[in-house]
Amino acid sequence: MPTTASALPPGPRSAIPGMLSARFARDRLGFFEAMAREHGDVSWFRDMGASFALLNHPDLVRDVLVTQQRLFHKGIGLERARLLLGDGLLTSEGAFHLRQRRLMQPAFHRERIAGYGATMGRFAERHVARWRDGVALDASTEMAALTLAIAGKTLFDADVAGDTGVIAGALDESLHAFGLVLLPFGEQLARLPIPPARRFRAAKARMDAVVYRLIAERRAEVAAGARDRGDLLTMLVQAQDAEADGAGMTDEQVRDEALTILLAGHETTANALAWSWWFLAQHPETERALHAEVDAVLASAEGAPRAATVDDLARLPYTRMVVSESMRLRPPAFVLGRRAMQPYAVPGTPWVLPQGTTVFMAQHLLHRDARFWPDPDRFDPERWRDDATSRPKFAYFPFGAGTRVCIGEQFAWMELTLVLATVARRWRLALVPGHRVVPHPVITLRAKHGIRMVAHARDGVSHPIAP
Repeated sequence: MPTTASALPPGPRSAIPGMLSARFARDRLGFFEAMAREHGDVSWFRDMGASFALLNHPDLVRDVLVTQQRLFHKGIGLERARLLLGDGLLTSEGAFHLRQRRLMQPAFHRERIAGYGATMGRFAERHVARWRDGVALDASTEMAALTLAIAGKTLFDADVAGDTGVIAGALDESLHAFGLVLLPFGEQLARLPIPPARRFRAAKARMDAVVYRLIAERRAEVAAGARDRGDLLTMLVQAQDAEADGAGMTDEQVRDEALTILLAGHETTANALAWSWWFLAQHPETERALHAEVDAVLASAEGAPRAATVDDLARLPYTRMVVSESMRLRPPAFVLGRRAMQPYAVPGTPWVLPQGTTVFMAQHLLHRDARFWPDPDRFDPERWRDDATSRPKFAYFPFGAGTRVCIGEQFAWMELTLVLATVARRWRLALVPGHRVVPHPVITLRAKHGIRMVAHARDGVSHPIAP
């Protein structure tokens, strides 16, 4: 279908090249909010030769992510992410993406995931055992360290102080330098001998050296018939495509998928947990209800607190409701981007988006839309007791949707619930007075200056958690 000027949606306009891109880069969330408020559910703008649209209705999200998903590829940000992550599930396309997902699916079967539950609870109790009553900490940093330890064990069967620490440190350094890659001509800039590009390449090289060594070790163990370590890396090394040629992944493919899992799992889960503590500290009634649930479920025979296990999940509904509400208001993945591979007629509208348009769908907006959420800005876990079918399905999509929905979604839900319950059984976290918490949307929705909090031992208990 030809695209004409009259077929283009309304949206922000500027006669100064680069002005709209600068506004977007300066305040992503505010820019999206203004587009939806001023121009409705379909808005569009062009700047610096590129075309961008915001779709802000659950039916439109469904059309892009599910019904017409073959018309779209990943956005430019994830295309550039190939420089760091290679062709993992987050960045690959088409038949290759479907094959990789098929190869990886056994690693995320329900039974396999359940086996990681003990690691999650055990590592959570070990991490918070070093906290001290009345001492301030940064919830963002603490949750990042904890989820990294869990990721290191479940993914690499490695300790955070060793190989996982090297990988994560290099990955974090790469992400800090990754802003260079997102600039116009970023792929070319990343190859120049300038300081940010050199740091990016050096960090990536350190990371790759460790990951490829671990892959070689696992392949040798598998060839020798050694006992399965139970980690995801072993599963990736052993994966075979039974529906096609029976071949497995190359070392490069295993590397790409391992780093994608580490980044996606560690980063987003840490953010969701940190924001959950922030909300709980501001809502004492919710905090009391959470404590009542975890106290009843996680008391050992001797009365001492114990870690949450997979068997406890069904008895922790309110804990999961707290996490669900936290991810509604502060979704770690705050926006999804897709690129239209041909002109796209937006259903139910007269608008046609040009081929090549980057289409944004913002969880940050739809999760707070008053059409689908009563009193949308209020933190209220009780809203999750209602029948979810009363809302359009895509009014809430923290893990994406369609064939590209996060493969580790069930892993994440389990980790979020078990960690929050285990920590809350022993501790409550109070906000440090005067510390300003500011959402910072970069790759994920972080807190710009961290979340400073004071740890208070509950019930006067500061002894180790019961095994």
